[in-house]
Amino acid sequence: MRRRPAASVPPLVPAALMFAALLLAGCGSPAGPPATSGAATAPGATSGAPAPGTTQPGTQGTQGAASPGAASETETESTPGTAPGTTTPATSPPSGAAPSSSAWKTFTTSDGTLSFDYPAAWVIRDPAGEAPLGGEFVDVVNAAGKQMAALRTNVVTGAECGDQQPYMLIDSEPMQALAEPGAADQNVPRYVFEGRGDVTAAKASPPTYASYGITMMPEVTEPVSCPMFQLFLWPPSGALFGQTYDPANNTTPGDPGLPYLEKAKLYATTAEYQDVRRMITSLRPAAKDATSGAATEPAK
Repeated sequence: MRRRPAASVPPLVPAALMFAALLLAGCGSPAGPPATSGAATAPGATSGAPAPGTTQPGTQGTQGAASPGAASETETESTPGTAPGTTTPATSPPSGAAPSSSAWKTFTTSDGTLSFDYPAAWVIRDPAGEAPLGGEFVDVVNAAGKQMAALRTNVVTGAECGDQQPYMLIDSEPMQALAEPGAADQNVPRYVFEGRGDVTAAKASPPTYASYGITMMPEVTEPVSCPMFQLFLWPPSGALFGQTYDPANNTTPGDPGLPYLEKAKLYATTAEYQDVRRMITSLRPAAKDATSGAATEPAK
């Protein structure tokens, strides 16, 4: 097994993503990415990670207030996900999907390496260098105070595969901007919203769960798949940007009595999901002239 030196997964990573780190047990040696595994654990972390919406103690929003080490943040009307000098494939939201928000801002991590766009009504919580295990530790919260996604860097990666489970792909899009330079033998990172487990289950419970995020695993062509692995390579080790789908946290239409994975498919048609999707697929290397270390006022 190949490992890159890095801190392990922070303990507040949302549940399905922690599952990826804890449970990924082997797809053998998939063509493309180097061995990536879920051997990443944090002291005291378990597969029952805190539910989405929890944040690291001491986190605070960086919007509209400058503070030492705070990340950069500006309003943008440009197409999310397009870094200078790069192009990205056109997005293809699920059929019948509601439109996304019209007003967006751009956030740049405190280390100046990554940027993403997010709805102007949402809030960034970034302790700016205070993560206990190093790396970026950013949460994105909607106007109702519910966490929509978590960005973590300096995450250990490795590769194995355990028991395969029924697989469901809800949405997918390649993210060429995150491909490592000179790594032509690796899979291009992809945004995915995917599920595993029993399609009749009423609620999420191992091994039944759904999650949206970024993966480097090959596209699944069989009805079953290895446990979920939503991590991608990012120096010096790996990173994640996504979250477990939770009907109590993610606004979902339809009959509350529907099976959990059916609710996940319905969530993909909502305006909230389109905002989440647009935000995560906009993640890219920060422009070389991007300002970090201070929060900037939105463009007028």
